[in-house]
Amino acid sequence: MRKITLIIAAFLISGSMFGQFHFGPQIGYSASNLTLDTDSISNGLKNNLLLGVFVRMGKKIYLQPEVNWMTQGSVFKYPSFQDGIVPLEQNIKLNTIQVPVNLGWRIINLEVVNIRLFAGVAANFLMNAVIDTKSGDPADYNDALVPDDFKTVTWQWDAGLGVDVLMFAIDVKYMGGLTNVLEDFKIDGNSITSKSNLFVVTLGWKIF
Repeated sequence: MRKITLIIAAFLISGSMFGQFHFGPQIGYSASNLTLDTDSISNGLKNNLLLGVFVRMGKKIYLQPEVNWMTQGSVFKYPSFQDGIVPLEQNIKLNTIQVPVNLGWRIINLEVVNIRLFAGVAANFLMNAVIDTKSGDPADYNDALVPDDFKTVTWQWDAGLGVDVLMFAIDVKYMGGLTNVLEDFKIDGNSITSKSNLFVVTLGWKIF
């Protein structure tokens, strides 16, 4: 938490170096999925909310760092390897502090409305992983997932479109995994990797 506080302070101090500066809270919706490089396990989307703050520095070309509390994850459905065993289904929640940094361009910049394009990278710091077994018994599988299987720091890229109306900012973006959240996990003798992909919509309020 101390590191996150220092990051926010650094963003606020650096904002004074730019010609235009905005800061405010934001809320949002995310649809996340953990991709798998195997066909033996099926996966499904998870819908979640996010809370955060953002800083925007610059005029036509701008820099926008954020700090968000969000949940990423998916639902994994394992095959049944033996007759009579109920297939395992695990609901995976990765509670994360995410720090995106985007470079943007105001393609239309009017007094009341502007439209923006942006892209960047995001660091994800895993606070805790929760695995809820919805069906089946993990004891029936030699290598069912446990929270320690997930990496504590991962990276994503993102790209999106934003619209500002008065003091409100709406951003729509897609985030793709650059590094694995799950690495060298083995099931049925096969090694499996996974990345976290997200679709995110946020509504921000520019306090100043």
